[in-house]
Amino acid sequence: MVPMRKEAGDTPFVQELKKIPGLKVKIDEPLARYTSMKIGGPADYLLDVERSAALSRVLKLLDRCGIPFCVLGKGSNILISDLGVRGAVIRFAGEFQQAEWVEKDGEALVTVGAACPVARLARAAARRGLSGLEFAEGIPGSVGGALVMNAGAYGSEMERIVARVEGVTEKGAPLSLERGEMVFTYRDSHLPPGTLVTRVCLRLAKGKADDVGLKVRELVVRRKSSQPSGYPNCGSVFRNPPGDFAGRLIEAAGLKGKRIGRAEISVKHANFIVNLGGAKAADVRGLMDAARAEVKKQFNIELQPEVRLLGEWPPRSAAE
Repeated sequence: MVPMRKEAGDTPFVQELKKIPGLKVKIDEPLARYTSMKIGGPADYLLDVERSAALSRVLKLLDRCGIPFCVLGKGSNILISDLGVRGAVIRFAGEFQQAEWVEKDGEALVTVGAACPVARLARAAARRGLSGLEFAEGIPGSVGGALVMNAGAYGSEMERIVARVEGVTEKGAPLSLERGEMVFTYRDSHLPPGTLVTRVCLRLAKGKADDVGLKVRELVVRRKSSQPSGYPNCGSVFRNPPGDFAGRLIEAAGLKGKRIGRAEISVKHANFIVNLGGAKAADVRGLMDAARAEVKKQFNIELQPEVRLLGEWPPRSAAE
């Protein structure tokens, strides 16, 4: 497939999209600006959904027209192809960024939209003296994305605080899962295939605002001292293998500072690839391939990507 022509934006499908209240439609929209890596070609249709009713109508229309789609959160832990994404890319906005807090008997339940930045939620919890989300300060993704990948840091993960997940199926049918119905593992929430997370209910513990705030500030210092800043990146590139760390292995393989084009394996933390300015997705993928190959060659360990590849990628040779 080839990227759609801009004149293809005036079609019956697009006209139907534009009739849906609570939906913003962009045609042939470059995606680099929507990702933390600042890389990515155009989406045929970028759909910003602001209401639950709009989401239901959009999903039914996409299904009826046979148009593929994917969901894009805050664009972290993702690498979008230079060729872009065929079909529709859905982003949640509006009501999906809101949070409702209920405190009772020494704990709190916060029901928050999937589009809310998880770091912003962590700071809001700290101001209320609520503990459990401190680890998420500095994580660049959305609450929905953090839930899907069971994001974690400094000894804690999303699974420890999840009480309920709300969402819809690919065809718009509502879905609700209580914590006891869910199974989490390292960097995976094992949701039913096709689930679109719309809201997450988290259970937090009541503490003292000063104590929670101090812990958040301590973790911010730790994160800044160990992770690269100043250049766009997509977070940890590989999952940590059992009993070891991907960054340690890549560094031990002698790859810190290796560059392809304008992409570089960070000299500060080898499990990060940074965009030095003008990097292409192909450059980043080339560094990922080099890291996997060298770690496999030297240590016989197969690194598994944590970053997700999205979009239309050119064919690769058998050697790759």
